[in-house]
Amino acid sequence: MMGFWFFMTICNLLLPVLMIVIGKVFVKNPPKTINAIVGYRTSRSMKNQDTWNFAHLHCGKLWWKIGWSMLPLSVISMLPALGKNDDFVGVLSSVIITVECINMFISIFFTERALAKKFS
Repeated sequence: MMGFWFFMTICNLLLPVLMIVIGKVFVKNPPKTINAIVGYRTSRSMKNQDTWNFAHLHCGKLWWKIGWSMLPLSVISMLPALGKNDDFVGVLSSVIITVECINMFISIFFTERALAKKFS
């Protein structure tokens, strides 16, 4: 029982850790040229090099902040499941991961809004 809780807690930390790491990369070392494979790729961000650079800087800063805020919250949110059955742990983990994904997608909205405001 405890093993599954530990496994799911680690799974819940994957997205926040990835957002922290990728956020730092986007700020410090973003993809140099517009491409269709790596980076923050939306039609607005890929319009020109200025929008590309701005999108990575903005999104990177957001992901860094969001990732660091979600990291402790994800662990704290798993504490009520400690010692509970696997079904409860699984359901709670699914809710946490869903909230994390929503936060990640919200950052796209804010980045697109910032792009529209700066480059309209």
